[in-house]
Amino acid sequence: MAPGHVAYGLGAQYGLQITAETVMAWERGVALPGERELMALAGVLWCAPEELLAAASTLREHRQSRDVEVEDLARSLGMTAAAYQRIEDSGRWRGNERQALSLCQALDMSAAQFLTATGRNEELAELLNKAVATRWQAYVKPVAKMLPLDKVLVQNVLEQLHTDYQALIVSTQAWNSAGRERTEAESDARKFLVRVVEQFWRTAGI
Repeated sequence: MAPGHVAYGLGAQYGLQITAETVMAWERGVALPGERELMALAGVLWCAPEELLAAASTLREHRQSRDVEVEDLARSLGMTAAAYQRIEDSGRWRGNERQALSLCQALDMSAAQFLTATGRNEELAELLNKAVATRWQAYVKPVAKMLPLDKVLVQNVLEQLHTDYQALIVSTQAWNSAGRERTEAESDARKFLVRVVEQFWRTAGI
């Protein structure tokens, strides 16, 4: 379908006054359709809304890709539509742990996707860095509170990350059997901290 055909379908089927130029801008990625426009576009093109989106990274994009209305999602979380809309607009999660789990189930999001969508990657990285470099036990509860994950899983992963990091630190005290110098081992330890969030998801099997 040419952009003009798509624009005509949006008007004829959904009453939207969209020009062919606007459709072309959507295709090039220089403009984005609104929620109503996205749903209508999916209808005209006979596809699911998620097929028109790049990998969803915000709560709004995850919700739109699942074709879920704000009111329906808010009701399933035990929130008012206005309260959920404020969360979506700000990109910051304000619900409790039960609601976070319900949100992930409703939108089929992984824990990692939830964290990205709620803008808390940096916060998690800070907690994980402290956990692996100090007493990991003190960070089980804060990390588990952030994520819709089982607390025992979080505990096991933090313990493993702490063990791995401490092994790298110990290796900085002397050369290993291959004669690797201390500076190289220190570099490995620094890289571990930089990639700590990635290591967390990998160790958690997510």
